[in-house]
Amino acid sequence: MFEKARRVLQFTTTGVILIIAAIVAFVLWDYYTAAPWTRNGQVRVQTVNIAPRVTGQILALHVHDNQFVHAGDVLYDIDPFDFRVAVAVAQAVADQRRADMELKAAQQGRRDRLTDAAASREEKQVYEATAAVSRAQYAQALANLSQAKINLERTHVRSTVTGPVNNLIMRVGDFATAGKTNITVIDQSSYWVDGYFEETKIGSINIGDPVRIDLMGFHEPLSGHVVSITRGIATPNANTGVQGLPTVDPVYTWVRLAQRIPVRVQIDHVPDSVTMAAGMTATVTVVGSKGHRAHDSLQDAFERLHDTMFGIGAGTRRQ
Repeated sequence: MFEKARRVLQFTTTGVILIIAAIVAFVLWDYYTAAPWTRNGQVRVQTVNIAPRVTGQILALHVHDNQFVHAGDVLYDIDPFDFRVAVAVAQAVADQRRADMELKAAQQGRRDRLTDAAASREEKQVYEATAAVSRAQYAQALANLSQAKINLERTHVRSTVTGPVNNLIMRVGDFATAGKTNITVIDQSSYWVDGYFEETKIGSINIGDPVRIDLMGFHEPLSGHVVSITRGIATPNANTGVQGLPTVDPVYTWVRLAQRIPVRVQIDHVPDSVTMAAGMTATVTVVGSKGHRAHDSLQDAFERLHDTMFGIGAGTRRQ
């Protein structure tokens, strides 16, 4: 009798273990095939390519490679001598135009006070026009002066964003050309992650879903959320051939691989121990998706079954 009960207990235990193993296998299969996650993720960032607004030789370099700078900090200085001369010339011209304007205005005032017998109407109109021209010339001189002063200020090239200087190769003595980029600064607040998901998993991803991001080389995960899903990727079959007709490559393989669709993830939290760098490889898991919620439900069911079979209190389950 005892031997029979022992055999029944053995069969029951074996059956429970097989059921648990089947549930675990199904949970893992569902997680790795249905839940939206991918190892094909990459950290990306926005950079600002800073170019000088004026041309000249670089006299001083105030930063070094990978230095963290703030918006408004001076990165380097361009030789200001020519621009100081331009300001002085513009100031002199403005002073001259102002004196001429005041003279012409005084002459016009005297003519206006004369009677019609002493000064004809046509003569008064000539003085009025002359005074108007002098005012316009003075306004032009002031505009040129403003331009000369702003050009002098632009010899101090400043950062427009906050972040580290990237790939700095310029040096003192280099010639800076207006409009030509010579220094790059990374926008520290613009990091995001692109996760390249298989097209079969896009249907389980929604805008706003929370995301877990695991960077290669770091143990602590990052958190974020889905902000957008790319609506199109390039296809080689769209190229035109002879007579403007599309060129379609024949498919010889029997296995059809799912296309990868980029999903943009905004980073919400970065642990202090993680050093962010654009180009890092990331594993992206959409923890708020339908597939992941189904996986959690199955895992909870498995834990409840485990508690029931082995009498473990609910307080010992995972939180």
